[in-house]
Amino acid sequence: MLATKQPVLRRFWYAVMPLDHLKDGPKPFTLLGEPIVLFLDAKGEPAALEDRCCHRTAKLSKGWCNNGNIVCGYHGWEYDREGKLVMIPQFPFEQPIPDARARSFRAQARYGYVWVALDEPLSGIPEISEEGDPRYRRIHQFYAKWNTAALRLMENSFDNAHFAFVHKGTFGDINQPKPEKYEIVETDYGFDAETIITIRNPPNAFRISGTSDPTTRRHQRNKWFMPFCRRLDMEYPSGIRHIIFNCATPVSDGEIQVVQILFRNDTEADCSTQELIDWDAAIIAEDRDMLESTDPDAIVDLSRKIEKHMPSDRPGMLMRKRLLELLQAHNECEIPRHETT
Repeated sequence: MLATKQPVLRRFWYAVMPLDHLKDGPKPFTLLGEPIVLFLDAKGEPAALEDRCCHRTAKLSKGWCNNGNIVCGYHGWEYDREGKLVMIPQFPFEQPIPDARARSFRAQARYGYVWVALDEPLSGIPEISEEGDPRYRRIHQFYAKWNTAALRLMENSFDNAHFAFVHKGTFGDINQPKPEKYEIVETDYGFDAETIITIRNPPNAFRISGTSDPTTRRHQRNKWFMPFCRRLDMEYPSGIRHIIFNCATPVSDGEIQVVQILFRNDTEADCSTQELIDWDAAIIAEDRDMLESTDPDAIVDLSRKIEKHMPSDRPGMLMRKRLLELLQAHNECEIPRHETT
C-alpha cells in the first residue's frame, strides 16, 4: 500500500518527533509526503504548519521562534500557531497586516512525543494505561528512519513465524520454527492478539526477563491500533512486564519514522535503562535489516496480487482486510504498483 496515495491516512495521529527536540527552535518533518514545520507556542505546546512562508515560499523551519510564534528566516515574517500572519517587520506600525496564513495542522504532546494529524482525525491518539502509573517507568528506546513501509512494520509486529529465523541471534530458537497459536479478537480500533511463546533466555537477557533459566515463557498481549500503531505487553513468569509501544510514521511511500517507547514495572536497579535499550536495539536491528529488504508496496487487496501465505499470516491478512475496508469506506481504492495476471 502506497501510503501517500491514500488520503484517509491523513486522518490519523502519528508520532513525529520527541518534544524535547523543539526546545532549541523549529524543526522540519515530512509526514505522508507533506513537508511540515514543528515548533513550541508560548505555552510550550507543539504546533505544526506547512513548511512554507506565504511570502516567497522559503522554509519556515529555517527560521526561529519569538514569544511562541515562528519567524521566517528570509524576511522576518511572523506566524502564530494557527498559521496566521501576525507581523511583517518591513511594514510601518500603522499599516495593517494582510489576512494571510500558512496552513496549520493539528498537533498534540503525548508520551514525550509530538503527534500530528494532517486532516480531521477519525480516532484519538492510542491510550497507554501505564502512562502516569507510578508502578511503571517510561523509557524512550528508538527514534530512527527506516527504508520500508509502515504496513510492513505492522505486519512484522504480529508475525510469530519469523522469530526463529530473524531473531535467532537474540531470543529465537531455530529448532522451533513452528509459531504458537494466536487468539485474535477484532476491535473498533483494529484487533487484539494474544499468545504464550517459549523463547531463549541468554545471559544478557537475565535482567530483562527476571530469570536466569535458559528458556522462559512470554505471555504476549498485542494490540493493533489502525493504521500504524501497536502495543505489545510481554509478561514474564517473574512478574516483569515489558510493554512496547511503537508507531510506524509514514514519511513517504518507502520511508518511515520508527518511534518506540518502553514501559517496565521494575526499577533502574533491577535493570538499567541502557540494558533495556541495548537488548531491544539488537532485536529491532534484526527486524530492520529484513524489512528494508522487502518491497514497500504491500498490496492491501490480496485478490489483485499473487502472494503465498501461511496459517500464521492471519494477523497480517486481517490487518490488510481492515485497511482495505477503511479505504473503501472513504471511496478510495488500493492501486497496486504492478498488475499481475
